[in-house]
Amino acid sequence: MSNGGFFARMANLWTGFLNLWVSDIEKEHPEIAYENSINSMVEKYSQLKRATASIIRRREDISGRLGKQRTELAQVDVELQTAVDTNQDDLALILLQKKQALESEIAELDGEASQAAKDAEEAKTALMDVQTEINKLKAEKDRMLAKMASAKARIQIQDQLDGLSVAADVKALDGVREHIKNVDAQARLNKELKESNVDERLKKLRAQTGDVSARRQLEELKAKAAAAKAQTTKTL
Repeated sequence: MSNGGFFARMANLWTGFLNLWVSDIEKEHPEIAYENSINSMVEKYSQLKRATASIIRRREDISGRLGKQRTELAQVDVELQTAVDTNQDDLALILLQKKQALESEIAELDGEASQAAKDAEEAKTALMDVQTEINKLKAEKDRMLAKMASAKARIQIQDQLDGLSVAADVKALDGVREHIKNVDAQARLNKELKESNVDERLKKLRAQTGDVSARRQLEELKAKAAAAKAQTTKTL
């Protein structure tokens, strides 16, 4: 077993542990995961922006060269026509060869310019797509973090509700209820004992006797009054 292979495996193992640790941290703090993703995309956006700038510069460079070659070709055409008109065949041949070379270069630059323009448009589209994704990810971050905060609040409330125990309170109320029942029973017992007491019964009897005697006297007075009235009527 080589030392290099051993250290490589140890490095891979440590990287694995580190990734798990970072993953756990990101689960507990998702804002870190979102920030890491957003920062990574922003960095890619910056790199793509630099690459796009290079592509656009190439497109402009090709366009500039193409314009220059076309201007030169136009000048050669004029010079060639002049050489032909003045019977300067040697110059006409040189200018004709130059014209052919310029036309070949222009045709090649036309192809490069077309491809450069296409590359620039694709790069700009990709750049805008990445920017759109960054904005979407930022919006998702705000939405998901708010959602997680709400979920944590609901879990906390549920935990608090689950942790509430009414057993002690109910037990205390049961004791109070039992005491009230006992006091009520004692009051009713005192009443029953009082009602069954001989003195109390005699007291009630005297009250009843008094009522009967008074009623008898009232009847006697009514009878006397009626007799006196009858006697008076008879005399008349």
